[in-house]
Amino acid sequence: MKDADAFAALYNREVQDVLVFIARRTLDAELALDLTAETFAQAFRGRRSFRGTSEAEERAWLFTIARRQIGRYHRRGAVERRALEALGATLPPAGEDDLREIEELAGLDTLRTVLGHELERLSHDQREALRLRVVEERPYPEVADALGVSEQTARARVSRGLRALGRALEPRLALEDLR
Repeated sequence: MKDADAFAALYNREVQDVLVFIARRTLDAELALDLTAETFAQAFRGRRSFRGTSEAEERAWLFTIARRQIGRYHRRGAVERRALEALGATLPPAGEDDLREIEELAGLDTLRTVLGHELERLSHDQREALRLRVVEERPYPEVADALGVSEQTARARVSRGLRALGRALEPRLALEDLR
C-alpha cells in the first residue's frame, strides 16, 4: 500500500466502517468525523511502513489506529478543549444533515438509550462516582472527598461502574451488524 491509489482504495473500502466504529464508541457524530479524518491522515503518513499483504491486515491496522485515536482523544481531549475555549477558538461544525446521517448509521440513539438504562442499573454510589470522575472530569481525590470515601474506594466504584457499562455495551459496539 505504498502508492496513493492503493491508499485511496483502502479509504473507499473502510471509511464508513471506521466512522461508525468511532461514532459508536464516542456517541458523538461530529467527534467521529474528526477522529476518522485523523485516523486516515495518520494511516496515510504511515502507509510506507505498513508491512501487511491482505485486506484483512489493512483493516486490522486501520482499526488499531482508530482505537489509538479514541484513546488519545480521551486522554488529551479535556486539555485541548479547555485550551481552545481559553483562546476563543472554535472549529467549524459539520452540517446537520451529515451529523444526522452518521448518528443513524451508527445507531447512536439506540446506544444512548441503552447507556441510560444501564446507568440506571448501577448502584447510586457507582453512578455518582462515574458522574464526578467521567462527566465532571474531577481527579480521584476530589471524587473521594465529594463521596466521603477513601480514594481507593472511589477508584473501585468508578472501575466497577465502567466495567459493568462496558460489559453491557460491548455486544452493541460490534461492527458485524453493519453488514
